[in-house]
Amino acid sequence: MAIQKITPFLWYAKEAEEAARFYATIFPDSRVTRVTTMPSESPSGPPGSVKIVEFLLFGQAFTAMSAGPLDPFNHAISFVVSCDTQAELDRYWNALLDGGTTEQCGWLKDRYGLSWQIVPAVLDKLMTGTDPVKAKRACDAMLQMVKLDIAALQAAYDGTAS
Repeated sequence: MAIQKITPFLWYAKEAEEAARFYATIFPDSRVTRVTTMPSESPSGPPGSVKIVEFLLFGQAFTAMSAGPLDPFNHAISFVVSCDTQAELDRYWNALLDGGTTEQCGWLKDRYGLSWQIVPAVLDKLMTGTDPVKAKRACDAMLQMVKLDIAALQAAYDGTAS
């Protein structure tokens, strides 16, 4: 198996393993692959206080670390989940939102403070279509939504929204 050239690395204050296990229950082809406790003292604490957690989400490798508070997550980094159906979008939205908070335009923060964008795969086509009037209607509709609604976005694009 080839080594992935770029791996997202997430720093959690204390819940990296818990977060990785939570995410692995949500997405297919996902699992925690290794948890390593640092055997040496570090700036984050005594031996055993820092955990490195390696996990897969949709087969994509991630690494997380529990090493005490440093910088909280913010909107500068988010993960986009592209969904083919409303049922898929609803499932990921509801699972990641458990204990988290909603935001606008398909964004949410999970219980660990990490930002996610749960979006329909068709959104790109609707927003970048060749007809700027239709694209604007879809964009305007999206900007009014919290959780994105594929049918409502398509209706806005088509000019059939009520």
